[in-house]
Amino acid sequence: MTLAEEKKVVANTDGDTAEIDLGSKEAVGGEAPVEEKSVDLIAQLRAELKDKDDRFMRLRAEFDNYRKRTTKEKTELAATVEQSFLKDLLPLLDNLSRASKAAETADETVDVETLRKGIEMIKSDAMAAMGKHGLEPIETEGKMFDPNFHQAVGRIADPDKEDGMIAAEFQRGYTARGRVIRPSMVQVVSND
Repeated sequence: MTLAEEKKVVANTDGDTAEIDLGSKEAVGGEAPVEEKSVDLIAQLRAELKDKDDRFMRLRAEFDNYRKRTTKEKTELAATVEQSFLKDLLPLLDNLSRASKAAETADETVDVETLRKGIEMIKSDAMAAMGKHGLEPIETEGKMFDPNFHQAVGRIADPDKEDGMIAAEFQRGYTARGRVIRPSMVQVVSND
């Protein structure tokens, strides 16, 4: 079939045949030829598709930039928090260095009670610095065993205490802003 034949359509209605030239600039009823309508529609659809592709690419680039920016902000925020925490620990390091130096130069006349008080002060300063950043000890004294906060590492029979009561703490546990970062290692009463 040639191009000229492709532009012609034969219509059969009620036994009558008619030949319509689609390539002609004139169409029945003053409308544009079917082929021109198709070409115009295709061009319009291509333009819309190109526009949507461009918008999609812009949105994708914006999202990539947003993701990179938030990742960078998170990294910077984490570094700031870490630096703040380390800055709060520097006085502890200074006190430990002083205590170590004093212990090296001390003779047998050093008062053990003074040394104990110094260590307690350093411990208190450490808890205050870490508490500033949300660290809290998990209380165990007089408490019932709770697997969400405690890790049982032993059992003991004690008729004076209720089953499930914590008898002893072997290692202190801590929470940070409501989350357990280390459970308390405890011994639990079991009178079975």
